[in-house]
Amino acid sequence: MTDRLEQIATNDAGCRRRQIPGIGPIVATAIVAAIGNGAAFRKGRDVTAWLGLVPRQYSTGGKAKLLGISKRGNIYLRKVLIHGARAAAMHIKRDRFPIGAWMNALEARAPRNVLVVAMANKLARIAWAVLSSGEDYRPAVSMAAA
Repeated sequence: MTDRLEQIATNDAGCRRRQIPGIGPIVATAIVAAIGNGAAFRKGRDVTAWLGLVPRQYSTGGKAKLLGISKRGNIYLRKVLIHGARAAAMHIKRDRFPIGAWMNALEARAPRNVLVVAMANKLARIAWAVLSSGEDYRPAVSMAAA
């Protein structure tokens, strides 16, 4: 099955743009199968809300309380994105990637699992942006390299 997924990922134009850290052939094929070219969503936040990767909100009297992520949406895609984000958070060399500084800052103030879910949210938004624009992934230039 792994060889078949690799073959599908290399033949599909949407999956070939998967140089995003934490998104391999399994996650790339799942994203392309679920959201296609991303035209069904207006912005990246819509995709992450559809996946259930945003915090549930309870508001009353003008006070908003953010809870854990919702369990609605595409369960399989949310699960593989979180596993990819967990792998990226553990194995990425943070000094080499622009997203590394953001990860270090978040890890300093939040628990590890919050970092993983926030990373999955960011990966889903990046994947949607890449699919909807039709361009390859270009990581932002970090301030240390500039």
